[in-house]
Order: sequence, then C-alpha cells, then structure tokens
Amino acid sequence: MKRPRALAGALALSMLLSSLGTSIANVGLPALAQAFGVRFGQVQWIVLAYLLAITTLIVGVGRLGDLTGRRRLLLAGIALFTAASILCGLAPTLPCLIAARALQGLGAAAMMGLTMSFAAGAASKGGSGSVMGLLGTMSAVGTALGPTLGGVLIGAAGWRALFFITAPLGIATWLLAYRGLPADVARLDGERTGFDAIGTLLLALTLGAYALAMTVGGGFGAPNLALLLAAAVGACLFVRAGASAASPLIPLALLRDRLLGARLGTTALVATVMMATLVVGPFYLTRALGLAPAGVGLVLSAGPLVAALSGVPAGRLVERAGTAGVAIAGLALMLGASVPLALLPVSSGVPGYVAPLVVLTIGYALFQAANNTALMDTAGAKQRGVVASMLNLARNLGLVTGASLMVAVFAFGAGTATVAAPFAAVAAGMHRTFALACALLAAALAIAWRAEWAQAGRAQAEREQQQQT
Repeated sequence: MKRPRALAGALALSMLLSSLGTSIANVGLPALAQAFGVRFGQVQWIVLAYLLAITTLIVGVGRLGDLTGRRRLLLAGIALFTAASILCGLAPTLPCLIAARALQGLGAAAMMGLTMSFAAGAASKGGSGSVMGLLGTMSAVGTALGPTLGGVLIGAAGWRALFFITAPLGIATWLLAYRGLPADVARLDGERTGFDAIGTLLLALTLGAYALAMTVGGGFGAPNLALLLAAAVGACLFVRAGASAASPLIPLALLRDRLLGARLGTTALVATVMMATLVVGPFYLTRALGLAPAGVGLVLSAGPLVAALSGVPAGRLVERAGTAGVAIAGLALMLGASVPLALLPVSSGVPGYVAPLVVLTIGYALFQAANNTALMDTAGAKQRGVVASMLNLARNLGLVTGASLMVAVFAFGAGTATVAAPFAAVAAGMHRTFALACALLAAALAIAWRAEWAQAGRAQAEREQQQQT
C-alpha cells in the first residue's frame, strides 16, 4: 500500500469513527436505560459525556499537537479511542460506562481536531477542497450509518456490541495512520514553547459550563442561567490569561482576526440550523404526517445520504470556483430551502418536506467544503491544529445550541412541550422553528458576504501596492 493511500484511509476512518461514536450511541439509549435500570435523564449522560469531552478539550488538543507533534498525538488519540471503546463494551455499571465514554470523547477530540490539520498539510496547493469534501462525506456517512448499524447490532448482539464494533475499526485506523502519517517536524530548541495549561483549564471550564447550560434540565431555569453566567466569566478570564501568557492556547492574533471570526461564526450559525432537522424533523414527521418509526428513519436518512454523495463534488467545485463564491452560494441555497420549510403546509406530505431538505443539505455541503478549505488554507503551518480545533469547536457549539434553542422554539410555537401534541400544533412549531432558521441563515449570509468583500478589498489593495513598488 502506498503511503498517500494509507494517509487518506487513516484520515477518512478517523473522521468516520469520531462521527460514528456519537450517532451509534443515541439509538441504544432505551436499551441501556433498561439494562441498567435507570431513568432516561441518567442514561443521557452516555451521550453528553462524549460530547462534553470533545467540546471542552478539542482546542487544547489541537494546540498541543502544534507544539509537540501532530503525528504522535493523533496516534495516541486513535489508540485511546480504541481502548475506550473496549472499556465501554465491558462496563459493568452506568458510571463506568459514562467514564469510558468521556475517555472515548478525548480520543475523538484528537481525531477530529488533528485530522483536518493533516489534510490541509498533505493537500497540494489549491487541492485541499477535494480533501475537505472527502472528510465532510465521511462525517456524513458516520452520522447516517450510526442509527441503522446500531439498531441492527442491538437486535443481534445487545448494547455492548455498539461499542465493541468500533474497536477493530480503531485498530485498522491506527495501523493506517502509523504507516501513512508524515513524521513530525523537528523543532529547534529556540522554537520550543510552553503549553498554556491555565488557558486550557479556563477554556475547558468555560465550554463545559456553556454546554451544560444548553443541555441540563431541558429548559432555561435558574441553573441554566447560572451556568451561562459562569461561562461568560470564564471567557473573560480566558482572554485575560491569554494576554499575559508566553504561549497562549489561542494566539491573540487569531482572536483579533475578523475574517477568521466571521468564518467560525457562520459555522456555528449553520450548525445550529442543521440541528433543527435532527431534533424537530422527527416530531413533524411522526405527529403531523403520521409516519411510523421506520418511515421516519427512512426520511431522515435522506439528509445524510445527500451529504455523503455531494461532499466530494462540492470540494471539487471549490477548487474550480474558489472558496468565497461557493460558501456564499451554499448559504443562499440553505436560506432558499428554509423558506418553504417555514411555510410548509401539512398537505404537501413527505415530498414537500424531503425536497427542501435535499436542497438544504446540498447547500450545507457546499458551505462546509468552501468554509473549511478557506480556514485551513489561510492557517499557518504552526497553527493548523488549533485552527482546525476551533473550527470543530464552533460546529459543536452550534449543534449543542441548536439542540436546546430549536427545541425551545418548537415547543413555544406548538404551545406545548408534550410529545402527543396535535398535528396542527406540531406544524405551527415547525413553522416557527424554520422561521428562526431563516433569520439565522440570513445573518450568516450577511456576515459571510461582508467578510469576503472586505477580504477581497484588502487583497486588491495589497496587489496595487505591490505594483507601485
């Protein structure tokens, strides 16, 4: 096997496994609650532990890779993910399973954060669009495969198979990575910089408080507001600590970069919107359209399937047309698809829901390929790990926010929080949810347009200055 093929296989499997680690566990929550004899609120921590570990640690892991070497850290992350998968399958109690899932999330943080930095470094000049498209495809495949594969495994071998299945895939990924990943570049003694442990701890606590505020209790009560306040205080302390650190976790130059901030902000907004299709769509399909669970699963699989098929073509389009135009076109498609979802009559049935969903997903694939490529192409070689981690962090925060915000808007629009709401109320909640989605996408489009216009103006000014000199 040639080394480039091993590298591509390792990066693709790393992205697949980290996505599969989230989606495959969701379908097993009812069986796990029954196996351990606990309430749903307790078993939900099997998913939250994984997501919180990724969200709180991904930036620190990316920065550590920039400082100590990405190859060794990615290999360690894959090994930890694989070992934790085995521990999950062997867990005798729910607390043991939750702890093992947190370890699995730490391994996934390294896999998600460092995979993109390796992809950007390995791609030829102007050829990273296809690589980012491939990674987007594998992420979509992992998301789509999880529920189906998980349902089959639970029925055939029980809940432990949900975690054991990722162990052999993890071993194969590690072997491919060991063979294909390029060696870490040796640093001169003068280039060695310390790791910002204080900044890492403050950021982890800040992100943990925010993620918990969005997920605990299912509402916005006093505990949620207290956690949001703690997150705000933590963010201020993090910025102050970074200003005085010799080697800050996130360099202040990155925090001041408006174009980087715009691209990360649009990533979070788009992820928030996409979460609506995952958390609100099932209620609409079940209550308003009266589909059985099998039919709901089939309809919901249309989105990830389209994402899987459109990822690589979207990347190739980015290479031909450039990142700015494709990103804006993707956002415009998403906005255009959300408008009919906000006005969707129940009489349009399944086709009326699926058609806009397909367009929405194509727009998402275009935006993701272009935005990810732009971010990684402009990142310096020594900052790819932290930039890739910030990108994944922005997407995760958007997903976490969407899971809470979109459900709250849906319940408000429906006038009830009960599952057995009448179909008219569910349709009203659906309309309110995607009306908000339209507003968020319009904001994302305005931010992207303004940022890319300003960037084009600066580039033109630099070219004119060079011509004069």
